[in-house]
Amino acid sequence: MTPQLPDNLDRNACAALDGEDPLAEFRDRFLSDGTTIYLDGNSMGRLPKAALPRLQEMAEHEWGTILVRGWTESGWMESPLRVGDRIAQVVGASPGEVLVADTTSVGLFRLMTSVLRARPQRRVIVTEWSNFPTDLYIAQGVAELVGCEVRAVERDSLRDALDSDTALLMLTEVDFRTGARHDMGALTEAAHAAGALVLWDLSHSAGAVEIQLNHHHVDLAVGCGYKYLNGGPGSPAFLHVATALQEELHNPIQGWLGHDNPFLFDSEYRRASGIRGWMSGSPPVLAIGALAVGIDLQLEAGAPAVGAKAGLLTEVFMRLARSRLGPLGFEVATPAEAERRGAQVSLRHTDGLAIVRAVGDRGVVGDFRPPDLCRFGLAPLYTRFVDLWDAVERIADVVESGTNRLAQYREEVAIP
Repeated sequence: MTPQLPDNLDRNACAALDGEDPLAEFRDRFLSDGTTIYLDGNSMGRLPKAALPRLQEMAEHEWGTILVRGWTESGWMESPLRVGDRIAQVVGASPGEVLVADTTSVGLFRLMTSVLRARPQRRVIVTEWSNFPTDLYIAQGVAELVGCEVRAVERDSLRDALDSDTALLMLTEVDFRTGARHDMGALTEAAHAAGALVLWDLSHSAGAVEIQLNHHHVDLAVGCGYKYLNGGPGSPAFLHVATALQEELHNPIQGWLGHDNPFLFDSEYRRASGIRGWMSGSPPVLAIGALAVGIDLQLEAGAPAVGAKAGLLTEVFMRLARSRLGPLGFEVATPAEAERRGAQVSLRHTDGLAIVRAVGDRGVVGDFRPPDLCRFGLAPLYTRFVDLWDAVERIADVVESGTNRLAQYREEVAIP
């Protein structure tokens, strides 16, 4: 989709963009009440309609009827690998490089620990202070466990922080606060030039923007399934290990399914080859089944089309916000360049939390991150351009009308 926007961007212009949208039909494949403007896909995605009959089939037939035979007859045992290969297509990786497993936090722990164990001569993890807190917490825990250092710096100092002591550069591609997107290719190249590996957290980018892990020679990655991939609350995460590293790096959580022959029940661990060696315990079969539905929608839409629409959605929202909300005290905190942002727009306002709550009463679902950021996740598969116009108008109306609810929320969130 080419971002050809008129100078006068009104609701009719937004409706025209919807009429030209090659992904428009995907909206009807998600459950909706028809009235809520849902702009929180960066926290949890909508429910794909096809997930409902799939879960019912899995529960009633596979679990309820064939019972334990489902591990083989329904392919439960292989589902982390099978769905992992489909996620690989979404993030630009190769077959056999992605596994559905655990949570993002556990994936981060496993990958960070494996790198520090494999390269003991390098004892530093480089990251940024503004990284997602969980990523920092896991890095701090790994540092305590294996005796290394976490070197957290400002975003513009990342390259200077890389040196001969660096084992790993660990970053989240799209910032959860502002939606700012790192230059994955340039930073991966800088890490490799310093002799380090790189680990990218794709939780706020997978399914939102086009990702090319192999093109950028990315070593390791993790991501969650419940945001733009629409796998549902608590959906399992995924991890990526480049083929070239699969023999060097070892899974620190050696579970039975990572054994080269699990059903021998051997007392000695022998690691399975390839990405299978990163399996540990029994997979959450029903959750993987739901995630697979969301992944299939992504594959049908195609990553280039998803990324292109994300760029246009965010551009439209930022233009509307600047013209309509700028005079009301809002400031766009998301980068202006399409390639430097994800599918998210964040607006700064001193009354941000109260406004987000009051706008929620008007049927616009966004969220807030302290100290002053109103976040809006614009999921390309189900967000319309007219939704953006209507959302901005409702935000403006809440502020301009000075409603009692807004005043009430101001009092509730006031800091003594």
